Amino acid sequence: MCIVLNAKDISVTGRKMTDKIYYWHTGYVGHLKERRLKDQMEKDPTEVIRKAVLRMLPRNKLRDDRDRKLRIFSGNEHPFHDRPLEPFVMPPRQVREMRPRARRAMIRAQKKQQANRAKEEEDAKNAAAEVTA
Repeated sequence: MCIVLNAKDISVTGRKMTDKIYYWHTGYVGHLKERRLKDQMEKDPTEVIRKAVLRMLPRNKLRDDRDRKLRIFSGNEHPFHDRPLEPFVMPPRQVREMRPRARRAMIRAQKKQQANRAKEEEDAKNAAAEVTA
């Protein structure tokens, strides 16, 4: 069994809160409904996680069994106090290094900026020396 706590505290990147839309059809002609992620979080935050998990699973007979074993709670309270819960800690993100050509270009640009700054400082010192002389 998988137990998810604090579903109301999820964070999303970018503009997904306003741009992500959940669609469903009522079965009547022209009744395609939609709801933004922000509105869905206000209405029922557990459904956001449930839909995200179920849409990642393959559409087969085991999907319903896995859905029954997924328990989501919007707060910290849950009825499974008698079972020991194992907290899951997200591993650190593996950020891919830059491609060598792009990295060399970035280093060249940084060196060029440093050289320009040094030249400007030197010119400023020379101008100040000429004014005092």
